[in-house]
Amino acid sequence: IITEDVAIEDLTPRVGRLAVYGPAAAATIVRTLPPGPVETIGDAGRPSAMLAAELDIRPDLLAPNGFLHAATVIALADTASGFGCIAHLPAGAENFTTVELKSNFIGTAREGTIATVARPVHLGNTTQLWDAVVSRKTDGKTIALFRCTQMILWPKK
Repeated sequence: IITEDVAIEDLTPRVGRLAVYGPAAAATIVRTLPPGPVETIGDAGRPSAMLAAELDIRPDLLAPNGFLHAATVIALADTASGFGCIAHLPAGAENFTTVELKSNFIGTAREGTIATVARPVHLGNTTQLWDAVVSRKTDGKTIALFRCTQMILWPKK
């Protein structure tokens, strides 16, 4: 088993297919957040079954009530799940798109760092299902449970 920290831009080239996502991510919400180090854990030469990422809380990520905005939490969990999906696309698949997501919030934060760990529940040829847990890094308290369904996109015939 290997563990390494890689920049979000380096994740896709590391796992092979869809190398365009590295540079393309720089102009998207991934750059706006941006997540901190992305940790992948897997067997040498194979993508990870788990993807972890962190995000430092900044004032512009808070809601008007002073607590972490729900969309920030969802964006971090969805980003980790999305990069996990990219790493696990079936051979020949072109891409993916999110077709459903859900989040249950059971806590919040005002400062510090939040962390997420995304894990696949189902890695199929037409869909993937990912679960992510978002927590406060300081005390490990879970602040959200997230689930998304990704539809695998195949070349048009």
